Amino acid sequence: MSYNKELYQRVILDHNKNPKNFREIKNATHSSHGFNPLCGDDYTVYLTVDDDEVIQDAGFVGAGCAISKSSASLMTATLKGKKIDEARVIFDQFHKMVLGELDPEKDENRLGKLKLFVGIREYPSRIKCASLGWHTAIAALDKAEDITTE
Repeated sequence: MSYNKELYQRVILDHNKNPKNFREIKNATHSSHGFNPLCGDDYTVYLTVDDDEVIQDAGFVGAGCAISKSSASLMTATLKGKKIDEARVIFDQFHKMVLGELDPEKDENRLGKLKLFVGIREYPSRIKCASLGWHTAIAALDKAEDITTE
């Protein structure tokens, strides 16, 4: 899937208006709060991980720009059913992609629909928006309660 700006914009707008998994998970086994002071994005990510280290459920609540909300929405949909180790690999690949260190068309990856965010690398000030949910999910897996991106 090559980068398509129109498709990217449609997906961002759709996930911003109708985010997937936009809810608190009351009995989550892992959670963390993430905040980006530069733009005000503020989310809490909830994960339910079973004894086999599989993410059974993922959700998020909070407020932020369309990019951060849509990224968190796609992230939660992507993480469900993944083992913790797989989630960490996908996070690493996503982060490298938005930083311009991974080309999703040439480099092997597990990004799937997340490849739509490849264009973020052209807007360095938006990279933190796209990655806040991811950093927060990894912090939740690491049992860190709060993170601040700067």
